[in-house]
Amino acid sequence: MPDTSRSILLVEDDPDHELLTIRALKKSNIVNEVRVARDGEEALDALFGPGATRPQLVLLDLKLPKVEGLEVLRRIREDENTRMLPVVVLTSSDEERDVVRSYKLGVNSYIRKPVNFTDFAEATRQLGMYWLVLNECPPLS
Repeated sequence: MPDTSRSILLVEDDPDHELLTIRALKKSNIVNEVRVARDGEEALDALFGPGATRPQLVLLDLKLPKVEGLEVLRRIREDENTRMLPVVVLTSSDEERDVVRSYKLGVNSYIRKPVNFTDFAEATRQLGMYWLVLNECPPLS
């Protein structure tokens, strides 16, 4: 049964990466509910819209339609209710400026998506284990 009290908001516009991420989390016995936003606008709505619930962790792609990932991150950090929410950028971008801007905006971690599935699955497993099992997150308000 999914742990709905510690859900993950996966912000990912690529359906293949979405499936790989969810598959890798399940394969690692990470059973937390995974909610998916397929663009930046959906992500902001999931976090700030009517009926929004705060996830335990946001996995954020940067290259998103409608609202860029860095803008989503900026809005998360500006809001008192989501300021301490753990956000991990999970992206294929290898541009140094994206790394720098992400950290300047307060990202907790920046992970480049590995190219092959085995490496991607291992990175996602470690990410899930750290952020959902080992890490002590701020309490949900």
